Amino acid sequence: MQAGDRIDRGSPLPMYYQLKQLILRDIERRGLQPGDRLLGDHELCARYDVSRTVVRQALTDLENEGLIERVKGRGTFVAHPKTAEGLVQSLTGLFEDVAARGGHLRSEVRRAEVLPADAAVAADLEMSPGDPVIHLERLRFVDNEPWVWTVTHLPAALAPGLVDEDLTDRSLYQVLEASYGVRLVRGVRSVEASVASAAQARLLGIRRGDPVLVLRSVSIGESGRPVESFLALHRGDRSRFQVELNRAAASGRAGTPLVLVTS
Repeated sequence: MQAGDRIDRGSPLPMYYQLKQLILRDIERRGLQPGDRLLGDHELCARYDVSRTVVRQALTDLENEGLIERVKGRGTFVAHPKTAEGLVQSLTGLFEDVAARGGHLRSEVRRAEVLPADAAVAADLEMSPGDPVIHLERLRFVDNEPWVWTVTHLPAALAPGLVDEDLTDRSLYQVLEASYGVRLVRGVRSVEASVASAAQARLLGIRRGDPVLVLRSVSIGESGRPVESFLALHRGDRSRFQVELNRAAASGRAGTPLVLVTS
């Protein structure tokens, strides 16, 4: 072991922080890829002559930062990078968001048909229950790995030929705008945490009870009326949402709540 690969006990930097840097340096030096196994707790204690408390704190920090994954009973692994999505702050679709980050999104359309709107969909789209809507179910793959399950509804009259469109490698929003003159201008989106059911786990390639992020959205068109509602189920181990924040100038007025507490 070289001098630079040891804990410097005379350094003002905490030992757990030094150990984090040593682990990251080892990953880079060995060219480890997502899914590759790292040294375990006992091995790290022995290699760097530190306590389990130091090791646990270093690994906890790395896990919280999304750089490693710890699987009970199996070990510690280099983490798969999470796709950072700005879907909650801008009116983009997942296709545009993934493409902007250099990834490739493929959609497997599981269902595309015109159905009568149920009460919830009708309320979202400001229609009457029973009115015809396009029902679209897609399993979305990012770089050939199942990532998101989406269920989308639109008024059937807005895009009458949409059920026959090939959406495998195309953005729904781009198709709506280019082929049907439907442009989304604003919307409301929310994200909540949940756990995968057995059926959802099978679709997403995860285990029942694993964490998922549920994104709900209603988008408004240029006419001022809702033109799309969707529910998207994102794998919690592969996705994160990022939001750019600006503090509004003090005006004495209450703003729109950003955190909603539900019972």
